[in-house]
Amino acid sequence: MNARKVDQSALRVNQAFIISLIIIAFVIDSVWLVAFVGGVMLLGTAVPSLAFFKRIYRHGLKPSGLVKPAIIADNPEPHRFAQGFGGVVVTLSVLAFLTGQAFLGWALAGLVVALAALNLFLGFCAGCFLYYQFNKLGVPGFAHSPISR
Repeated sequence: MNARKVDQSALRVNQAFIISLIIIAFVIDSVWLVAFVGGVMLLGTAVPSLAFFKRIYRHGLKPSGLVKPAIIADNPEPHRFAQGFGGVVVTLSVLAFLTGQAFLGWALAGLVVALAALNLFLGFCAGCFLYYQFNKLGVPGFAHSPISR
């Protein structure tokens, strides 16, 4: 069986962009920057080759040597699920803003920042954890079990 691989550096760069841009959006009070981040997250989930922040890593940061690859045996699907779920939460955040519920909008955006930071700084992917719990329960579409390391 071929070992599946994931570049953890690409994931960390993605998380760093999500965290940074949403914090900047909060500081400058920009709903449109939050919407941009959500769009990038959802597009990267639907079409992984178009994942904008990962492309910055792959075509800029990695070749320049600013960020070194950290490739490990892992399934990419749980990470895509986590990003897609985060993208949905950011979308709900934008909808809250557009309906005049700024506090809820920032709370939802803040939740995404907190979960991305949990993964970036502590290495715990809450979305991956959920994915694997759904896999254990036999939920359709959650076909991959954790890879033994």
